[in-house]
Amino acid sequence: MRPLRVFTWHVHGNYLYSLAHTRHELIVPVKPGRPEGYAGRSGSMPWPPSVREVPADKVRAEPLDLILFQSRKNYWQDQFEILSSAQRRLPRIYLEHDPPREKPVGTRHPAADDDALIVHVTHFNALMWDNGPARSTVIEHGVAVPEGVQWTGDVERGLVIVNGMAWRGARLGSDLFQRARREVPLDLIGIGSEEMGGLGEVQHRDLPAFEARYRFLFNPIRYTSLGLAVCEAMMIGLPVVGLATTEMATVVENGVSGYVGTDLRELVRRMHELLRRPDEARTLSRGARRAALKRFGIRRFVEDWDRALLEATGAPAPHVRRAAAGGAA
Repeated sequence: MRPLRVFTWHVHGNYLYSLAHTRHELIVPVKPGRPEGYAGRSGSMPWPPSVREVPADKVRAEPLDLILFQSRKNYWQDQFEILSSAQRRLPRIYLEHDPPREKPVGTRHPAADDDALIVHVTHFNALMWDNGPARSTVIEHGVAVPEGVQWTGDVERGLVIVNGMAWRGARLGSDLFQRARREVPLDLIGIGSEEMGGLGEVQHRDLPAFEARYRFLFNPIRYTSLGLAVCEAMMIGLPVVGLATTEMATVVENGVSGYVGTDLRELVRRMHELLRRPDEARTLSRGARRAALKRFGIRRFVEDWDRALLEATGAPAPHVRRAAAGGAA
């Protein structure tokens, strides 16, 4: 399989950085002021040359192999504004980052009746969406962290990593965080975290070493996709305490890599226990790292994406694949 020219938008910077570990060229549009979706190579990630910026008004002249959608706005609006009609007929993948917001089950996916391949980032997402007759698959997260950065846990506090918690509300667990920090020493980081007494944003390149000092990660998110922050934290050995909802229930094993549950009082008790017993936290750290290396390795992620790209670009004609798909996946 030759390297492909994949056009996509900058929707989730960390995920785009993971995609940049593939051998394919990622062509990302930019606009003045770099608004949502058009941020290009912005942020603190060490972008490789394979991530290439193109002014949005020049995209129609680009030779492309595949279009990768990552949001409804990309799918319903952006493609019609910046892609040519020929480009819109190219093979397509819709990368679905989240479970349905409207209702937890039965929501029809935007690409359910299209000939695009739907790629879900968790099995939970795939389970919740109605994918219709579209082909769909799951590619779990893959993360790369700097070599040599591992958990120490010498800071006797818990860390919470959530962007925009102040304005994203209960879905992201703002109320649970506020309740828990009245009883447990917790530091909040992420975009806009200052609005809730947090420490602000920590740049991506500095995050692994920063978080490695904390005793544990607390993830208060009720309903969203599995956050890359959880995967990255586990990769350096940070024990995780969180809600046993969405994909989290399958990622953290109680007593092995951390603790998950639906009773906040019990989770608070577990956090206190980890602060009092560093030896237990050390045991969970080893378990978290083992689990992350097995499940979220970047090599497996790259191989999965190669298979998806091959399927999307090498499949039969649209009417043939739709008939063969049969039903929701």
